[in-house]
Amino acid sequence: MIHDIESGFRNLVGFRLVEWSLDYAVVELEIGHQHMNRSKVLHGGVITTLIDCVCGYAGCYCTRPGHVRKAVTLSLTTSFTGQASGGIIQAIGRKRAGGRKIYVATAEVINDKGEVIAIGESTQRYRTGSEHPEGVPA
Repeated sequence: MIHDIESGFRNLVGFRLVEWSLDYAVVELEIGHQHMNRSKVLHGGVITTLIDCVCGYAGCYCTRPGHVRKAVTLSLTTSFTGQASGGIIQAIGRKRAGGRKIYVATAEVINDKGEVIAIGESTQRYRTGSEHPEGVPA
């Protein structure tokens, strides 16, 4: 079972954290009508949201039960390479580099046909206490 802090925003968007380990995370979203743009394809803002969130998770896995790690996004880029109009998409994030306070993560978003529909990169800063793998009390 994956343990995470409840998030109103995550509930609003509707994505789920399905894999989480050191330097790695996967979130998935079942595309609904509320996620579509006027052209009836998945809105780019939804894709960018998934990239932002999965990159955050990738750097914030906590090794101590009952504790958490938190970070804030300093910069975020998204490049769109395809589209989706239904099914389940996954965003796969990996922490790539970093120091004590700042890290960089990358992500790919894949549609239900296995095609990469977006790639992104995020620079994040750990919140106070989250610099350490054991995190802080939840």
